[in-house]
Amino acid sequence: MGRVLIALSILSADFTRLGEQIAEAEAAGADWIHVDIMDGHFVPNLSMGPVVVEACRRATQLPLDVHLMVERPERLISAFAKAGADLLTVHVESTPHVFRTLQAIKDLGVQAGVTLNPGTPVEALRPVLPLVDLVLVMCVNPGFSGQAFIEGALGKVSQVRAWLDEDGQRAHVMVDGGITARTAPRAVAAGADVLAVATAVFSHPQGIRAGIAEIRQALGATVPG
Repeated sequence: MGRVLIALSILSADFTRLGEQIAEAEAAGADWIHVDIMDGHFVPNLSMGPVVVEACRRATQLPLDVHLMVERPERLISAFAKAGADLLTVHVESTPHVFRTLQAIKDLGVQAGVTLNPGTPVEALRPVLPLVDLVLVMCVNPGFSGQAFIEGALGKVSQVRAWLDEDGQRAHVMVDGGITARTAPRAVAAGADVLAVATAVFSHPQGIRAGIAEIRQALGATVPG
């Protein structure tokens, strides 16, 4: 497995300077831009819509990784694909038609990802793994940035990585929530090869570049498990 990717989550960005901060993140070595979409129903918070994804697309050539924390995401995938998403991730709990939704994402020419809430057994992911390009393991309850890392989620990361290896499938495993210089190496050792990072970078006292560098330094020679 190759280099660990950093997907910088704009949920913690300063939205009065969003384009500037995305450009700064790209220059500092971020690999993807992670966009959290929340509807106030599936999760308690409300966030952004396709217009923000369009703005991100104009601001960067980095892959846009869009995490749909919404009920019935099949209603919205076309709008976000048109807005410029490169990858759309949906929750197994969010729709009774998860197979159909993942296939519809791929039919739009976009990569498909699947995720689940911390309280959902990891076995819920197993049937859909052959369809996906990415599996996202949440290490916090979705909806808000800056929460404490749930250590027990690392077992799910290891299980997903084992299933993918067993099947010979080259899908990414992303960890989202509570990623810092302290938790990043443990997530990677468990099998993650993509880290969604928000507060640890955007709220770093020395700025975005220093925040990304601190994560990279903490990873050192850590290789995904």
